Amino acid sequence: MFHGLFGYDNAISKFFRTIGNIWYLHILWLVTSLPVITVGASTTALLYSMMKLHEEDGYPTENFFHSFKLNFRQATGLYLIYLAVGAVIAADLVIANQMMGDGGKGFWIVSLIVAVPYVLGLLYVFAVEARFVNSIPATIRYAFGLSIRHFGDTFQMLILIALVIYANTTLVICNFLTLSFGVGLIAYILTFYYNRIFKRYIPKEETGDDTAWDSPA
Repeated sequence: MFHGLFGYDNAISKFFRTIGNIWYLHILWLVTSLPVITVGASTTALLYSMMKLHEEDGYPTENFFHSFKLNFRQATGLYLIYLAVGAVIAADLVIANQMMGDGGKGFWIVSLIVAVPYVLGLLYVFAVEARFVNSIPATIRYAFGLSIRHFGDTFQMLILIALVIYANTTLVICNFLTLSFGVGLIAYILTFYYNRIFKRYIPKEETGDDTAWDSPA
């Protein structure tokens, strides 16, 4: 009875094994993100590993470091680009809030309009980097294109992230949960959407490394 209940392929065992892998990949992401400059590569590796976890394909450690090494240079470049652009947008919004009159309102609206495609692209860019091979400009372009083309999924993901941000800014315990487990859990949920979307653009008969497909046109 207990052998069947806690067998390796039992639903309960799979559930706890999945939870353990999510936590483990979260820790790998946290450790490899500590140098800060590596956040792009570690996030790409985390998303790749979580996509594989959904598919029960390979082993978490191997998947993570395979993607980390393979995408390190380009993922770091993407990270630095988005970091710089995000800093400019944030600075513009701060300046706009300090400006008086209609000029300040207009500057704030323009900054917000620029922030929208930035956020939409950022939501997809490291997942696209994890799953496809392309140049940095093409990866950025495809990330934004997918966010628009699949806006229903994009909207749901944005709601999820907004709720997480709200919880972390209102409840101190959420900061602890996010730091100890939450990033991995969020990545696991997001990669459910990414897998569903990307399957439409990956050839059914794959050969070789599945990270080598061109991004969707």
